[in-house]
Amino acid sequence: MSDLGQLLQNMAFGGIAAWGFGVLFNFGWRDLGWCAAAGALALATRTLAMDAGVSLEAASFAAAVVLGFGVRVLRGLLGPARNALAVAGCIPMVPGSFAAKAILGMFALSSGASGDVSMVTVATTLEYLLRVAFTLGAIGTGLTITTQLLGNRDF
Repeated sequence: MSDLGQLLQNMAFGGIAAWGFGVLFNFGWRDLGWCAAAGALALATRTLAMDAGVSLEAASFAAAVVLGFGVRVLRGLLGPARNALAVAGCIPMVPGSFAAKAILGMFALSSGASGDVSMVTVATTLEYLLRVAFTLGAIGTGLTITTQLLGNRDF
């Protein structure tokens, strides 16, 4: 189980990142607090799932489902911005470190001489690319699945 301090730290940084993306996406002042809450919920869920031994991709999927369900439950409070709030809340879960390593690996592959490329570089780059793709797919699927399952039901 996650240390409470680590969990609170992840929630704080997730909230700050989602708040920042809310500013970037030009959300209203009232919605920025909801962006921060969505980011905190998403990273808390993902942290707890990963501490339970779940992979990054599966934990991101679970966090997106929880966030999507939470947004659907609070749709009366959130108004028409609820879907955008869910997306802003999931943005802190995008694996930026893996994406950067994949891009650097692609640069190494494209700049190397034809016979100078290591199979380790190819395998590592492919691993990072797949992890980024599967994590983004899991987040998108998790957000979409709640909409498809719940529709426009009132809770």
